Amino acid sequence: MRRQPISGPGAACAALLLATLAAAGCAHYRPLPLPPAPDLRQTPQVEVPAAEFRLPGLAPAPLPRRGLGELAVVTLAVFDNPGLAAARLQAGVAQAQMFAAGLLPDPVLSASLSGSSITTGYGLAAAEPLQALIVRGAARQAAAARARQVNLDILWQEWQVAERARELFIQARADHRLLALQRRQDAVLAVQYGRDRAAMARGDAVRTTVTNDLAALSGGEQALQQLQLDRNRARRQLKALLGLAPDARLELVGPSGLPPLTEARLRRAVATLPRRRADLLALAAGYASQEAAVRQAILAQFPGLTAGVTQGRDVEGLSSAGVDVSLTLPLFNRNRGAIAVQRATRRLLRQTYQARLDQTAGDADQAWQAANIQRREVMRLRARLPALRAAARAGAAALRQGAASAGEAAGLELNWLRAQAAAVRAAAALATDQAALRTLLGLPFRAPAPAP
Repeated sequence: MRRQPISGPGAACAALLLATLAAAGCAHYRPLPLPPAPDLRQTPQVEVPAAEFRLPGLAPAPLPRRGLGELAVVTLAVFDNPGLAAARLQAGVAQAQMFAAGLLPDPVLSASLSGSSITTGYGLAAAEPLQALIVRGAARQAAAARARQVNLDILWQEWQVAERARELFIQARADHRLLALQRRQDAVLAVQYGRDRAAMARGDAVRTTVTNDLAALSGGEQALQQLQLDRNRARRQLKALLGLAPDARLELVGPSGLPPLTEARLRRAVATLPRRRADLLALAAGYASQEAAVRQAILAQFPGLTAGVTQGRDVEGLSSAGVDVSLTLPLFNRNRGAIAVQRATRRLLRQTYQARLDQTAGDADQAWQAANIQRREVMRLRARLPALRAAARAGAAALRQGAASAGEAAGLELNWLRAQAAAVRAAAALATDQAALRTLLGLPFRAPAPAP
């Protein structure tokens, strides 16, 4: 028995189905397993392409052979931080959303079969909703603005990581110097305690003096322990920012601190904040996206139109072809709810932008005032150091000549060491304030100023 080829309405329906399947470019599913282990390195390295270096003042550069300076630490933190690597993938999501906003809806194809004793009838129809063509431009503008907002949000996250890295570098370098000064203080206190204890055994000192020495030595040892904990915590957090393993070797070198900003420079920077600071630019892009969303909602209130073509044959054998148009009448809904929501959201975003701008201007002025106060404190402490150093040297010389007691010489030495520690803490606080101020103003990153 010979097989007869399919013909008539069955062939038409089969051809329609095959054409639909052929036109559909189906995506394939590929599983993406989670990482099995931590992805931390033993040595720092820059892995982000040079084209993605967008933070003002930072650029790819060879790492120093020995030790990392402040600017190198900031650069590595921005471009090797694991959290930022995940955040940058948001840009790909935003690009995909922008691509999706530009796509037209797929046409709807339909087919039907019916039969009678006379013949077999069929119907074919293809329809395309035209509403998407009306709102497509506004939808693409909204998606493009959202993509800009995502990129600017990522840039602002990079800015925050950079500031945190600079803060940890300043703290780690200060802790390093403070540890050395505290060890010298503890050494002086230990010698003094041992000397007075021996004097008490000879009957030349009272127990109160030895007890006070021991209390001072215990306080110094506790301070040393706290400094060690602070230094360990700062270095551990810095390694995490750099994507380094906890046991990775990290050597920090060089000065920290930036030149002060004049009041005129501060005022100019505040006046140009909306054109420079990434989070304000991101809010502006979000507002532009919302403006397009409002326009899209307004365009969507117009009648929804769907147009298509039909072809068929009824069960009586009569063939027909024509055009099919359907129209949604805007009598009750008219998309008024969506329009009200989008307009309210636009007002919210506008006020949010204004509040952020006002807060930033106030925070910048407060940070500038705080930096000036801290700068005067640093100058005051540093101005006293030469006299205290001269007194400590004179005390040591007098001790060697027998013109001063060991306790007097030790007291002068401790005064000199404690004044140095106070100056180091004040300088670290000033450097942190100056870095925070530059971040508030969105100023480019730059190398630290040489220590005076």
